[in-house]
Amino acid sequence: MTQGLKFSEVEIGDDLPEEVPDVSLSSVTAFCKAASHIFDRFLDHEAAQQEGFPGAIVPGIMSQGLLAAMIHKWAPGSSIRSIDTVFRGSLLVDSQITMTGAVTDTDDESNLVELDLAIIAEDGRTGVIGTAVVQLLE
Repeated sequence: MTQGLKFSEVEIGDDLPEEVPDVSLSSVTAFCKAASHIFDRFLDHEAAQQEGFPGAIVPGIMSQGLLAAMIHKWAPGSSIRSIDTVFRGSLLVDSQITMTGAVTDTDDESNLVELDLAIIAEDGRTGVIGTAVVQLLE
């Protein structure tokens, strides 16, 4: 079992390790089926193009889930108290996206850290920005 990240090991300005999650059509399809979130714009490039997108797009709820997974990989055993995202642009299925995060605030009394989060599209656009409040181990 992986030992969790302790609050005493974290400082403002620390970066979370970058993650490049799998947003292939097969991965997005599996997510959509598991979440009962079946819409053509996520599962079919041609259907998404008919809606005005350049291709199939990654669902917003999947983006949030990927960010939460990145946080738990960085801090096993932590508890995400809140996560808030703003969708600034579409993330394309079958592309390479990069997730980043940084510690922006800490609360010594409660062992809470605040994170800034982002998902960068393959073409360099910022598709998702957000914040999270995470409870770390003592």
